[in-house]
Amino acid sequence: MAQVRTPLSWGLLWLAVGVLPALFSAEEQRLELSLNGKWRLSNSNGSLLLPAEVPGCVHSALRRQQYIQDPYFRFNDVSYRWIALDNWTYTTTFTASPQIRVKQKALLVFDGVDTVASISLNGLVLGKTDNMFRRYDFSVRDLLKDGENVLEVAFLSPVLYAAERRRAHSSYAVPPECPPDVQKGECHVNFIRKEQSSFSWDWGPSFPTMGLWKGVRLEAFDILQLIQLSSLPLYNRSSSQWRLQVELLVDAAQSFHGKVEISVSELNSKRAAPTTFLQGQFNYTFTLNINQIREVKLWWPSGFGDQPAYLLTVRAFLGKFLILHKKSKVFFRTVELIQEPVGGSPGLSFYFRVNDRPVFLKGSNWIPAHSFQDQVTPASLRNLLQSAVDANMNALRVWGGGVYEQDLFYDICDELGVMVWQDFMFACAMYPTEDDFVQTVREEVVQQVQRLKSHPSIIIWSGNNENEAALATNWFNIPASLKPTYVNDYVTLYVNNIRQIVQQEDPSRPFLVSSPTNGAESEQEGWVAANPYDPRYGDVHFYSYVLDCWDWKTFPRTRFASEYGFQSWPSFSTLQPVSVQEDWSYSSNFSSHRQHHDDGNRQMLQQAALHFILPNSTFPLKRFTDTLYITQVMQAECVKTQTEFYRRSRSEIIEGKGHTMGALYWQLNDIWQAPSWSSIAFGGKWKMLHHFAQNFFAAVLPVGFEDDDTLLVYAVSDLSHDLELRAVVTVYSWAGLDSVCTLTSNPLLVSGGGAAVIYKQSVAALLAGCGHCTRLTCLLTFHLQDEGGAQHGPTNRHFLCSPKDAVGLQRPNITAKVHEDKSGFAVTLHSAAVAPFVWLDVGNVPGRFSSNGFLMVTRNATVRFDAWRATSVGELSASLTVTTLTDVY
Repeated sequence: MAQVRTPLSWGLLWLAVGVLPALFSAEEQRLELSLNGKWRLSNSNGSLLLPAEVPGCVHSALRRQQYIQDPYFRFNDVSYRWIALDNWTYTTTFTASPQIRVKQKALLVFDGVDTVASISLNGLVLGKTDNMFRRYDFSVRDLLKDGENVLEVAFLSPVLYAAERRRAHSSYAVPPECPPDVQKGECHVNFIRKEQSSFSWDWGPSFPTMGLWKGVRLEAFDILQLIQLSSLPLYNRSSSQWRLQVELLVDAAQSFHGKVEISVSELNSKRAAPTTFLQGQFNYTFTLNINQIREVKLWWPSGFGDQPAYLLTVRAFLGKFLILHKKSKVFFRTVELIQEPVGGSPGLSFYFRVNDRPVFLKGSNWIPAHSFQDQVTPASLRNLLQSAVDANMNALRVWGGGVYEQDLFYDICDELGVMVWQDFMFACAMYPTEDDFVQTVREEVVQQVQRLKSHPSIIIWSGNNENEAALATNWFNIPASLKPTYVNDYVTLYVNNIRQIVQQEDPSRPFLVSSPTNGAESEQEGWVAANPYDPRYGDVHFYSYVLDCWDWKTFPRTRFASEYGFQSWPSFSTLQPVSVQEDWSYSSNFSSHRQHHDDGNRQMLQQAALHFILPNSTFPLKRFTDTLYITQVMQAECVKTQTEFYRRSRSEIIEGKGHTMGALYWQLNDIWQAPSWSSIAFGGKWKMLHHFAQNFFAAVLPVGFEDDDTLLVYAVSDLSHDLELRAVVTVYSWAGLDSVCTLTSNPLLVSGGGAAVIYKQSVAALLAGCGHCTRLTCLLTFHLQDEGGAQHGPTNRHFLCSPKDAVGLQRPNITAKVHEDKSGFAVTLHSAAVAPFVWLDVGNVPGRFSSNGFLMVTRNATVRFDAWRATSVGELSASLTVTTLTDVY
């Protein structure tokens, strides 16, 4: 029997007698006290005592108080290992008002505890935490004191905790034990429910954080508290009827009979339901049938339509009195993952259908935007996501080794029409399946699905990153006799637990157990396929740093490419703040230290040397900056070639392979200033690859390539309607700026959502009919135009030889002039020769150019600059550098 303190709270008294005063409202029955802000932080032996912000982490607090330098500076990731090896305690004091203390129930709520901690109030332990991805709450009504209350969160070192958990798991190993040495990381991250990449990754540093990374608050109420409101739009095809499944996760102080009203007023849809609320935390599900008198406006991915939202209102009553009032956005869309037989192929299709329309996913992969999540600002999130949309992306995969992103991330994706492939946070490892580990994972999955499932942007849940592939292809050298043990663990965790929960919690979208996977075929093979990289099924991850990336035949003709890419270095202005002069060499200790992918620095130059003359300046700084530039040229060209191959493969089956319906390159963003696969450097500066993506992800795109010395130009279209287009091919000499000749194809009907060959001719015949051109002396540009001469999509180009072999290529001696007009800044360029890979850079002035890394085959060009802070013509002129390919020889 529940204890009731005296004096009896007014809310409970009203509840007992069944009446409420007329002035009582939903706001008055609950009170909230934020405990965010200033706390105190100390280490295990008390030698450090300092203020700390909540939300925040230990590293950020030490930096703010100048106990440490910028953790990203030079070699500080290694120098500051001691922070994660110590135990730390956060402490705050607060006063709970009499109004709070007389409430029937009071909870301390922690939205995010990173990670292993013991939480105490006034010297009494409330409980322990072991999962960064869970919300924790503790009932504290009878522990609150008049006057000051002391709240303490004592963190254990995540590194030592993970090692201890590994030692306790003595029956068999759960690989990998440690990351590769090149990553300079910590071991056994798979034993702790924490951001997996925080112990290091091949693109990021090791900063195993500790702290209260999300908000802390005291909630007090008399009747009930709404923990989570979620809504799922479900479409009945047979009746052509929408219904809205609304779920309320409620904590009630006592059991009582009430009424819940849910409505979407703009759609004239409303429902009232008598409801018995039970004491404690329970889920309550309601179905609202949507009135079909008005047409329901659908949410569409970017490039396919708008992203309209409706307002859902939820109210709960006790008698006539309002005890809960909540509003939330709701969106209507359907999504299906289509895996069905493909004509002319032994496999299955793999594509997404949104609102009954097949959609080619164009985009990238998202990693954590910072090692310290408290430093991810709303502005930086919006900048990165807007940059994705501005590069014509419609999808991002939130990768499974980071974090489930904050609410704002998904809100922005909803608003911008960015589809999200959402991994659960398991990556590149086997995982233990002890009861306590599985139980905390189950709670994590329930909470995250309930939190996120209302977002239309999320189109799929995926259980893990690369763990099926790791098992199938034996990354960890597991003896054959032990493989059934690991397969059993795999099925236990991802199928019997995570999949089961997701399918119960969210019937509105598909679930995949892993990525890459053969999908339905993997399921047939007991969830771990013999070859999860089979291009005739599912999605594929593909990397090769040795094969020539200009040869499209080296790429798998897959149904869906969810990871592929090449590394590059960021620009010098990104590296400069975290380095010193002695670091500014490609062979420096700093350059080696920042490279966390084995042999990565050499691989970049090896790939670049296949087609470019490597920088050879005798001036060390110029040679370094030129080398940074050439790695970006190489990366951009490689990913362009591969992405265009995937886009043109959407409508054809060749040798049983094809119908590619997704291209998500690795990776969009960076976690620090270092070489990586990203197209946007840390801080938001676009690399050359991101400027290329703006073109190769265009809705209408000409793709040119050679097959057995024959030039083919495909027209690729994501549009919903057909177009009649012709290809216009222009031949230029490397030695001059005037075109040599122009060839035009016959018009062809290009179907919406299709790819078709629009031009085909042998290169020898093309050149023979075009003056004195040879493969070494000439290059091609091409574009698509309609019967009226209007161009559709960007102008593309095709090199007939490697630029290092080009005859006649000379220094263009480009001059640049910055000017300002009503709409901002522009740079006018004048070139004396054909200039490949023209790169404009304004140093540390944040912003971006409307076009960059481009081929200049005209004497004059104008490029706009969007500044992200106040600047001037003078500052931009002084900062501007223009680099082209021949400038680095």
